[in-house]
Amino acid sequence: MLDAVPPFRAKAGAQDDERVIKLAVLAVGGQGGGVLADWITDVAERNGYVAQSTSVAGVAQRTGATIYYVEMARDTGRLPVFALSPSQGDVDILIAAELMEAGRAIIRGFVTPERTTLIASSHRIAAVSEKIEPGDGRASSSKVHATAEAASKRFIAFDMEKIAADNGSMISASLLGALAGSDALPFTRESYEQAIGAGRRGVKASLAAFGAAFDRARGTAVPSPKPAEPAIVESALGAGRVTGPQNLLQGWQALAARIDLMPMAVRDMALRGLRKVVDYQDIAYGREYLDRLDKAVALDSADHAHALSIAAAKHLANALCYDDMIRVADLKTRSTRDRRVRKEVGVKDGSILQVTEYFHPRIEEFCGTLPAGLGSYIENRPKLAAFLDRRINHGRRIRTDSFAGFAALWFIGGLRRWRRSLLRHKVEMTHLDRWYALALGHVPADYALAVEILNCRRLIKGYSDTHVRAQSKFDRVLSALDLLKGRDDAADWIRRLREAALKDEKGDMLDGALKTVATLGPGPATGN
Repeated sequence: MLDAVPPFRAKAGAQDDERVIKLAVLAVGGQGGGVLADWITDVAERNGYVAQSTSVAGVAQRTGATIYYVEMARDTGRLPVFALSPSQGDVDILIAAELMEAGRAIIRGFVTPERTTLIASSHRIAAVSEKIEPGDGRASSSKVHATAEAASKRFIAFDMEKIAADNGSMISASLLGALAGSDALPFTRESYEQAIGAGRRGVKASLAAFGAAFDRARGTAVPSPKPAEPAIVESALGAGRVTGPQNLLQGWQALAARIDLMPMAVRDMALRGLRKVVDYQDIAYGREYLDRLDKAVALDSADHAHALSIAAAKHLANALCYDDMIRVADLKTRSTRDRRVRKEVGVKDGSILQVTEYFHPRIEEFCGTLPAGLGSYIENRPKLAAFLDRRINHGRRIRTDSFAGFAALWFIGGLRRWRRSLLRHKVEMTHLDRWYALALGHVPADYALAVEILNCRRLIKGYSDTHVRAQSKFDRVLSALDLLKGRDDAADWIRRLREAALKDEKGDMLDGALKTVATLGPGPATGN
């Protein structure tokens, strides 16, 4: 016999001092789920409870989170029998380190409306299934929120990852603060803080994140002040990229004044697009953007809620800000990127961070960075292009923490001042103008179809091979226009074709949809 004291398990109607509290934490690698489970166990033991912590590893980082499971009961002198893993419908508190993990916990039956307090960070980490979809494959966060409200006894959710990052800590600290603030466990705030203080590293930052999340869970947090507009302007335009701050602000103010003359419904998207375009190139490029946008605004009206102008404001900006070698090099050498990488890796001040960038340029990218005449000369001579491609088209690893590596990328990024004279820009602008003219040309006959043609620009994205495949899909979708002319549902069919192209990487769905369009007969002329 192992022990003369009889074991017990919690049952319906059991006394409160014999009740087993069951808590599950769902987290992926790097979120500190094990540390959180240890803190919770420590807090329980400090308050006269016996506790057990176990973990069940997920299949992979994004196909299944690790489940850290804690059971605790007041120490009454009797030996509790604790389970090793959670059971469906038998969890008192569930903590999810990311919103979709909360959704997965609900699907698995760990959350019940009559019993479970559900605590989840509202931030998102895209799952593999969301990333592989060519279009917007993100699941609906609002649906998860609504489901969580209905499935749980109590639902507490806010961005605990941001709170942790703002305080220089890990999300485990803010998750513990939310748990303490929820009062789901019968322990004082001081006992939680003592458990954190028992650690050896990062105690100050962890306590700060804990306190901020505790206040937020209690509803006593003070909202952050809204940043001043001048700071937003400087950030959007990129301080130090013009001859002087006064020139920068004067140029921006002149462009912003043009947006103020646009319909109210268009201004927000136009301002977002303008910021992106000016950051990508310069003030003059922003002027070109607004010149093109004005053409759509002139054809639009409030009768259609300015859908044409809003679509033009969005997709013109994306089309003007195409990805090329210059853009990639520019982004990789920005100080903001260096700060972000250091923050994500957790590099301390004074420490050296070694960064290796991976590149695999093709002859097309090389020619695109050459003056238009020279680039065309090489591309029009297949033997010369093949000769150069054999020497260019192979992987490269560039250390941007070294002077030579950083200088090489900085030089390429600096070529943007000559971007308008390069082959890639000429090709992109020719394609943009043809697409934009095609869309605006359909406005008098079919307003809805014109809007859908503008929205087809969503198909074009990425760099190198990805860009080639995306543009092929774009061309194939718009190839159906001749077959759809005169149909009342032409806009609807273009939308279906675009969605089919966005959902399928290989293009099989698009092929099937195009075959269906080919079988359609002509429809009556639209009067839109």
